[in-house]
Amino acid sequence: MTFYLIGIDGGGTSCRAAVAALDGRILGRGKAGAANILTDPETALQNITDAARDAFGDAGLDPAGIGASRAIVGVAGHNVGDAVHYVKRRLPFAQADIESDGLIALQGALGDGDGAVAILGTGTIYIARRGDEVGYVGGWGFTIGDHGSGARIGHALLQESLLAYDGIHQGSGVTDAVLAEFNDDPRDIVDFARLAKPGEFGRYAPRVFEFAERGDPVAISLLKAAAATVDEALDVVVSRGSEKLCLLGGLAPLYRRWLADRHQPRFVEARADALTGAVALAAARFGSHSGVSA
Repeated sequence: MTFYLIGIDGGGTSCRAAVAALDGRILGRGKAGAANILTDPETALQNITDAARDAFGDAGLDPAGIGASRAIVGVAGHNVGDAVHYVKRRLPFAQADIESDGLIALQGALGDGDGAVAILGTGTIYIARRGDEVGYVGGWGFTIGDHGSGARIGHALLQESLLAYDGIHQGSGVTDAVLAEFNDDPRDIVDFARLAKPGEFGRYAPRVFEFAERGDPVAISLLKAAAATVDEALDVVVSRGSEKLCLLGGLAPLYRRWLADRHQPRFVEARADALTGAVALAAARFGSHSGVSA
């Protein structure tokens, strides 16, 4: 029986899938909602399945083939064993490996070459490769990690909005905008934050960048603090031998100008995206030259 390869790029705000032939040639792509296996594994599983089904439809293939497919699933939280085991047992594929979103991004951005990627999106993670050695920095999730992430920036903006409301900190246009969105009622912000997932906090991050570009003092302060945490992580990656740095994720194009001058000469453009990297890893592991039989 012929089977297909599937690459999954599962993010905190959306999940993308690609179905490919055994040689790694992409046949179709699909997209669904968030796939955060740490904060909402059931929704993540549903969206991984929906994105794969959408990819099969885009390729003109029978979605029933998903059950025979081999997949690489790249997600945040790959280093949290309980979450990985729970999700892996319930994936709809015949065989699947869960890898970090950093690894698939690295493969897409740098191919088989040495270097490092910084994924700056809803969460943050840094991954570097030298030869056969792959190392990670960060990626510990929103609750106790993901410094500099969109979720953290959005969370910090909501905090500052409440501090401004109470007169503890000086407000600005960006905090005024947040308060107006919540009807100038801090209780509405508290109700939102109490149940919000990282992706929901992350939706406020672009607003901080937007207001910072206009010179908003609160937005600038928030971004400088966030950028400092990214610079610290990049310092570690560079100290371990990475000569090339590639910024990836939804916030990458917004972040670059806020990062330290010492890192600017090392930045390179990505060859391809994380979804392409997931497919490449699937082809190497399960494809026509991997030794895996149908």
